[in-house]
Amino acid sequence: MGCCTGRCTLIFICTLQMLVALERQIFDFLGYQWAPILGNFLHIIVVILGLFGTIQYRPRYIVAYTIWTAFWVAWNVFIICFYLEVGGLSKDTDLMTFNISIHRSWWREHGPGCVWRLVPAPPSKNLGDHSFISVTGCIIEFQYIEVIHSAVQILLSLIGFVYACYVISVITDEEDSCRHK
Repeated sequence: MGCCTGRCTLIFICTLQMLVALERQIFDFLGYQWAPILGNFLHIIVVILGLFGTIQYRPRYIVAYTIWTAFWVAWNVFIICFYLEVGGLSKDTDLMTFNISIHRSWWREHGPGCVWRLVPAPPSKNLGDHSFISVTGCIIEFQYIEVIHSAVQILLSLIGFVYACYVISVITDEEDSCRHK
């Protein structure tokens, strides 16, 4: 097989997906975003499974990866809708932390150019041990950074889906041709 086969391309796409998911996982951990952490963890496992299936010529594993990419695209579309507040969703809810904490996206306070300062909490808000933080001067708002992360994940997943279907087709055709000899 040549270097630029569909199989090699799928290996490259899966590796790139894993790197992007690991980067996203780190920032979700920093922001205590438990729902995305769980999703990223499952995604990394399935991408490893897809890599293994591609390297070892196991079409069933690649099929599992292909099915997962459909769920992964749907999850990332949900994330985009969540941060852009589409359909009654609100980025100010605790949905991403399973309603167990008031943490938000790490990018909310640490985005490019953001300057944050502690301010006294209004008496009407009971924040417990948490501080009230004012963030100003961000070059790009945190929700757009999250949307960009999800859009990159969707793009890689769609490309991975196409190449996975192609590789499955090639592998099964090779198996069929070997059986008929």
